[in-house]
Amino acid sequence: MAHTDHKIIFTGPVGAGKTTAIASISDIEPIRTDEAASDMTTRRKSNTTVAMDYGMIRLGPKEKVHLYGTPGQERFDFMWDILTKGGIGLVLLLDNTRPAPFEDLHFYVKAFREFIESTRLVVGVTQMDCQASPTLDEYVRQMKELDLAAPVFEVDARRRDDVSMLIQALLLSIDPTL
Repeated sequence: MAHTDHKIIFTGPVGAGKTTAIASISDIEPIRTDEAASDMTTRRKSNTTVAMDYGMIRLGPKEKVHLYGTPGQERFDFMWDILTKGGIGLVLLLDNTRPAPFEDLHFYVKAFREFIESTRLVVGVTQMDCQASPTLDEYVRQMKELDLAAPVFEVDARRRDDVSMLIQALLLSIDPTL
């Protein structure tokens, strides 16, 4: 039996939980490229991803899913094209406590539109326990306005089960027989 490897990309704004999500589910010690934040990011957190995060999960003895997290800052967007090469889908994490989460949604959908149209998308909304509005229904309406049909979930990036749900939903949208 041949080895099968898949690649899933995690993206979203600074502080949405990309690094945390990958660390919560990875079967290996994740690789992080965090550096001290030196701009407005310091208002949200002290460190930020500058190149990528990497983790891996095993689906079976010969099947792996490689997880790549993009930097959230637009100034590192050159990494986005590099990281999406060969990817099978995108997990977009959005922080519900940010001032304009729908603007974040629109920005990342636009930035990754070509990749989304050639693969699959799932959206995870973090921090809903800290701020309940906007609701998941409002996110679904925004997705419809963007002419996208993708599952939207409330998630805690620290919880392995929540991140697993995102990955399973993405994989099932690619191949319902999984």
